[in-house]
Amino acid sequence: MPGPYTIAHVTPYPWESGHEVNEQVRRVCDELAARGHRVLIVAPSGSHELVREGRRAVRNANGDLLRDGDEPRVLAVGEALPPLPGRARAGAAVPLDVARTVQELFERVALDICHVHEPFAPSVASVALRHSRALNVGSFHAPTERVVSTQVARKVVELVFGRLDARLASYGATRTLLQRFFPGEYRVVAPGADAVPRAVDAGGAGRPVTIGFVDIEERAAMRLFLRALRRLDTDLDWRAVVQSARGPSSSTPLRADLRARVEFVPHADEAALLARADVLVAASDGSAPQPGLVLRAQAAGAVPLVSRLPVYEVVTGDGECGVVFEVRDPDALAAGLARLVTNQGLRERLRAATSPRPWSAVADELEDVYAHVAGRRHDGRENPEVRERIRSRPLIDVDLHMHTDHSGDCATPVEVLLQTAKAQGLGAIAVTDHNEISGALAARELAAGYGVKVIVAEEIKTGSQGEVIGLFLSEKIPRGLTLAETVAEIRRQGGLVYVPHPFDRMHAVPDYEHLLDIVEEVDAIEVYNPRVAIGSFNEEPARFAAKYRIPAGTGSDAHVAQGLGSVRVRMRDFDGPEQFMESLREADILTKPSSLLYVQALKFLQTKATPPAARRARRERRVRRATRKG
Repeated sequence: MPGPYTIAHVTPYPWESGHEVNEQVRRVCDELAARGHRVLIVAPSGSHELVREGRRAVRNANGDLLRDGDEPRVLAVGEALPPLPGRARAGAAVPLDVARTVQELFERVALDICHVHEPFAPSVASVALRHSRALNVGSFHAPTERVVSTQVARKVVELVFGRLDARLASYGATRTLLQRFFPGEYRVVAPGADAVPRAVDAGGAGRPVTIGFVDIEERAAMRLFLRALRRLDTDLDWRAVVQSARGPSSSTPLRADLRARVEFVPHADEAALLARADVLVAASDGSAPQPGLVLRAQAAGAVPLVSRLPVYEVVTGDGECGVVFEVRDPDALAAGLARLVTNQGLRERLRAATSPRPWSAVADELEDVYAHVAGRRHDGRENPEVRERIRSRPLIDVDLHMHTDHSGDCATPVEVLLQTAKAQGLGAIAVTDHNEISGALAARELAAGYGVKVIVAEEIKTGSQGEVIGLFLSEKIPRGLTLAETVAEIRRQGGLVYVPHPFDRMHAVPDYEHLLDIVEEVDAIEVYNPRVAIGSFNEEPARFAAKYRIPAGTGSDAHVAQGLGSVRVRMRDFDGPEQFMESLREADILTKPSSLLYVQALKFLQTKATPPAARRARRERRVRRATRKG
């Protein structure tokens, strides 16, 4: 068994709503907890008392909210709004003040996996995905388009979904829809269903055939169902049970003789209705299909009669274990009902062809997903022997990202860079010119005169997947290769793969998916860059490094000498890449206040605003001064 893991399942729907996503979360979490995992269920709630209790538990948490062997714990993190009149369930809107509680939860509780369900904004699930510090798994259930997310705010949604380390879809139709709008790899993990014993009076000889309908699809579905009942032959022996919060009110009134056959019951025990139904009708036009309802009906022994939607065709096995009728066609629905009512042999054959999927099989697949994403963490890469050798070495300050005038956007001579590094008290620097190592090689030749160790490095621009730094290089790597090819070339030279300013949309960076493709090959990640204009762009790489347990680095990204050493890594002195990595694993990140506007203005003045002749003259003066001081 993989793990055990500490897992949070986050649902956007009020826990008491009876939503099928919540039912799936509940059953999966029961299975996972029974296997030894520690499981939290995070959800909004309609109960003010449960929300107060949940927030109190988060505030008082000391690293964990669960002990080994506990059952899943439901943590209500925000009070949900009540459903609108005539609706059985509340929606997935974000309760007020939920973000602070969710953020505090992730700060206080050490989670391995954050499994969010339907993480579309605004919802508790999307808030959790924004604040998660764990490995993120996202499950998508509904096979219908969310227009706001896919049309209006697609770019923003793509950024949020970029934080997912694995994407799951409950149905093939859901995967097809999501791949159209949010391309990526989606694994289908179909939901399960609990077997429900048949009611003692269900399907008995001489009893009318019971047609069940649960009013959780769109409103038009029940109207279509009632219109189809009006078309049924009155000589057929049937009755209908409709579970609806709206009761018998409908724009499609029934004749007196039909009203006697149709029983309306409130939303209470869906399982009891399904257990007594011979046939279950799902008549959605595609606006709000409920495939989970069809699966539950099959598990209860009711034969599904469903509209011809891709997701319904999947769950009925393309007609192998159900009957399909054309969408929005009451005559076709009536004909399907007549066929099932009059043909007991057909009902029995379709019922026998159904094999409900157990929840244990769903838990098996989820454990496999969790093990896959957790297996990409950089655990067990330490070398205790090397660490012991450097333990007595002195601590030095290191700047891992800077440029010389061998980069086209920098005017700092190598000599000035070395003299400034010495003045700043740096023991080592990585010279990372853009697509060039000549500056780094020149710095290494002169380094002894300044008492500064130089790591030969290069910041390489890939073809279309951002930039990556190779540390400890011996040869220049050409720009324009793919990210994977660039990483392979760094490895060929025995270098280290260092990712600069990841997730900063103002730099050329690998997006989340591309970074996941090479995460096993990444040696270190720059978790702080003072030239990043938006603070959250520095927070995201810190989260990424922590959840994949990748050593963290930092560098000034200095394009002017005045910015050098504004951030630094304090680490044991090292020789070569192996000792460097062992030292970096236990290093400290140090920062000091600096002005981004100031260094950016200096960069502009020294490169763009100064005429070439003046730049050359200024360079000569600076080199002479730096050489004398060196």
